[in-house]
Amino acid sequence: MKLNPDEIQLILMTLKEHSKYDLMDYSEKSIQRRIEKIMDDFQVDVPEMVKRIKSDDIFPDKLVEAISVNTTEFFRDPEIWHQLRYDIYPQLKDLPQINIWHAGCSTGQEVYSNLILLNELGLLDKANVFATDINEKVVEKAKTGVFRYRFNYEQKENFDKVINEHPLNYEIRRDIPFNKYFDINEKRDILAIKPFLKDKAMFRQHDLVNGDKSFRMKFHLIICRNVLIYFNFPLQKKIIRMFYDNMENKGFIVLGHHESILEPAEFNLKKQKEYYIKDIQSDKH
Repeated sequence: MKLNPDEIQLILMTLKEHSKYDLMDYSEKSIQRRIEKIMDDFQVDVPEMVKRIKSDDIFPDKLVEAISVNTTEFFRDPEIWHQLRYDIYPQLKDLPQINIWHAGCSTGQEVYSNLILLNELGLLDKANVFATDINEKVVEKAKTGVFRYRFNYEQKENFDKVINEHPLNYEIRRDIPFNKYFDINEKRDILAIKPFLKDKAMFRQHDLVNGDKSFRMKFHLIICRNVLIYFNFPLQKKIIRMFYDNMENKGFIVLGHHESILEPAEFNLKKQKEYYIKDIQSDKH
């Protein structure tokens, strides 16, 4: 079903007025594609969609769950994890505690990847790790720490690249086994995070657009990869501002391949603080 801009706006406005969700500033192209697919999947037209948003308390949650993007992998893009390991964490390792926020954590593979890396660096005990996503369903999935073995075991190669290999010296080779951090049951197709890692991160539902803008702590590292690309520029700017306001001095922010802080000077000039915002993109290597 092909929708025109007015129909998209009607659906989004209805969602904003009759639920806790505001998707008005999402990227027009990405939101249109997703809403059209959802309408095809649900076999509803625009009037029926609007009616269900207004009358069904559960439907808006289902709608946002379907709209939100939940693609993630263990140690996705090893170059970025190399940056964390050899550039960022060495600058944070002497702090009494390291506060980390995974914004848009999806089902949690990236969070657990980071916990594994922190443990290998001897920093796990001093790390406070928070992970949030707008999609409550994937947050609950992330909390379990249980994933499909056949799908995720294929990512063992990335585990080896980050944990066992050195990107600048291939003669340096560690021998950390994959099962140090995972309980594996091939017959039941289960890959489960070890309990000492599963209980370390604090997962909760959070809307970057309308959620609580303040935390009880400032963050040294905020990881928000492949989330901003789904927002228009004013909303991207608003969220970067929110990140900035919740960061410690000389904090770091990690973005995705195709994301950037388009006006970084603004954040340094408006507040006379020495914030260091690190935009890591593997295509710069």
